[in-house]
Amino acid sequence: MTNFFAYPKAARFGKMVPKSRIFGHTKASVKLKQLFVHQVEKIIWAYKLAPETINLSATKAVTEIQVFTLELRTPDLDERVLRAIDKAIAFPIIFELAHDGERKMMAAYKRPSEADSTKWVVSEYFTNAWESVDNPRKLLPTALNLGALYEKLLGSFIDDEIAADQPIAVQVERAELIAGKKREISRIQARLKREKQFNIRVQINGALREAQAEFEHLVGEKK
Repeated sequence: MTNFFAYPKAARFGKMVPKSRIFGHTKASVKLKQLFVHQVEKIIWAYKLAPETINLSATKAVTEIQVFTLELRTPDLDERVLRAIDKAIAFPIIFELAHDGERKMMAAYKRPSEADSTKWVVSEYFTNAWESVDNPRKLLPTALNLGALYEKLLGSFIDDEIAADQPIAVQVERAELIAGKKREISRIQARLKREKQFNIRVQINGALREAQAEFEHLVGEKK
């Protein structure tokens, strides 16, 4: 079954977003500009989910949800590209990536900062598998307001190791812990592969076993 949703025609926006607009909002470095040039063909502001376009009331945290389509030059996209767009656009965003007849979604949990409501807190990015663009889309989940809709959209592709019945903030926090532990295990494994001295390899193996046990505990807590 597809992971993609059919958005209402009334919510269609369909505007091209110049890369220069993103650069102007982010003080983009030369490296970031190169990533946009090498990896992104087009940025399309595809849909604007708002009270007037989708007939759902806004909440304090979610007044609108934007859907952006990124047509890619390569199948790989550096997350710094998405972070730059999220920084430039002051609304939660669901990204749809398209490349060579396939598509997938990516998004971070984006919320106003409790310390400064003019700033946004952006989590790690979550994604799903590539699928054919020919797959028919499914209906939007039922929701009482835009905040609830946003949580359901995000929850549809947060790692299935996370308990789906938890509030979205808890799902995201736990997903980030699991992702962080996966990265730690990968770093330790790479270090072990490089190390030649037996006594140091013993120490690294111990650290690896500990990290793997912590990972298994984290995953076990979520099920």
